[in-house]
Amino acid sequence: MEYTKKNYKKAPLSSIHFRIYFALALGQIACGFALGISGTALSQATDYINIPDFWVGLIGAGSLIGLAGSALMGKIADQFGRRRMLMLDMYLFSIFSLLQLATMNLVILFILRILIGLMIAIDYTVGNALLVEWLPVKESGRLQSQLIVYWTIGFITSYIAGILITGFGTHNWQVILASSVVPGLMAAIYRSIFRIPASPSWLASQGKNKTAQKLIQKHLGKKWGLSLKQIRSKKPKAVSLKTLFNPPYRRKTIVGGLFYACQAFSFFGISIFLPILLKSMDLGNNNLSGIIYNSCVLIGVIFGSLIFKILSRRMFLVRTFFLSAAALILLIIGNNFSSFFQISVFAIFAIVLSSGLVLDYPYPTELFDVKVRASGVGTCITISRFGAASGTFLLPILTHLGGPILAMLVCTLVLLIGGTICLLWAPETSPKYI
Repeated sequence: MEYTKKNYKKAPLSSIHFRIYFALALGQIACGFALGISGTALSQATDYINIPDFWVGLIGAGSLIGLAGSALMGKIADQFGRRRMLMLDMYLFSIFSLLQLATMNLVILFILRILIGLMIAIDYTVGNALLVEWLPVKESGRLQSQLIVYWTIGFITSYIAGILITGFGTHNWQVILASSVVPGLMAAIYRSIFRIPASPSWLASQGKNKTAQKLIQKHLGKKWGLSLKQIRSKKPKAVSLKTLFNPPYRRKTIVGGLFYACQAFSFFGISIFLPILLKSMDLGNNNLSGIIYNSCVLIGVIFGSLIFKILSRRMFLVRTFFLSAAALILLIIGNNFSSFFQISVFAIFAIVLSSGLVLDYPYPTELFDVKVRASGVGTCITISRFGAASGTFLLPILTHLGGPILAMLVCTLVLLIGGTICLLWAPETSPKYI
């Protein structure tokens, strides 16, 4: 009998797509908030308790170190599915956020930040895989690229919340840290009310074709179903880390991880500890300068999402790396120029670098097929978090040792390395340019 179902990946956008998308968008707001809040909180904490630069950097990097567990989370998701992990992670995220109120022990705070990072790793890795496996092929890249806008909203909101939360005395910095419980609970409750479905593509990859077909027809209608390729595919073997570093995945894994790591080193290092960097730059009103910088980050990701379909993925990556490095070089050379000049160049840097963040979601996902997607994306995120954690850990130390010039010089070198890697090896994944 001839198979008559249309490929569900070609279905038009419908309510189920937007339900999943909004569930992940709320998670992105919570993730961005939790990552951004640590710098503001720790810069206040140093006014009340003695925290060495080493611990300021380490606690600030804690959630990013936890994010290095993305490869493990991706592997678990490839073996056991996406939905249950996404239903649970934001509740645990909220509990760990709230527990930061209960201790001033630096080791325990560091552990809590790592645990928060692990929950963020689930949203990044598993959420991304689920979204791309439900979205129509023609809409997937565009909608994935827009998720960074929600992440940035959370990140910027954390900076503003850090300024506005006052009145708790010596515990004010702890309240700031724990405030990520609010967006965390919002995401968790939404996912409980509007339940996230399983991934039809993952079910098919596990040989559960009937279950996948019923799920598709329940949410999209009777005429939609799995593709013939998915129906005929066999259950894949478990994906090992070795698989991702063997042909045909080796180049994709290395480039996907290293571009992300070099980008994250500078972005997180500068953005999370922006209050410390601005104070050392002596630009005048640090709060106003920080709001300008963060507003430009939002402008950058919106601009990036608008030009996402125009430029090839490869060209987009290369240009954002080299242009943001050029902006930092200009800042280093012009460090004695007027505050207006420095803030203007810093704003340009924020717009250019953050526009490149738009590729963080779709590009690694596009590099891998469904059999290894969650593991591949998870491994790329894990590699990237070493870069992000290194930048966040080192920036307070570098600023203390050599001022803002040394911190920006190191960030510039890392951006140039990232641009060179992409120029030499980054594969093109944009449908228009393949």
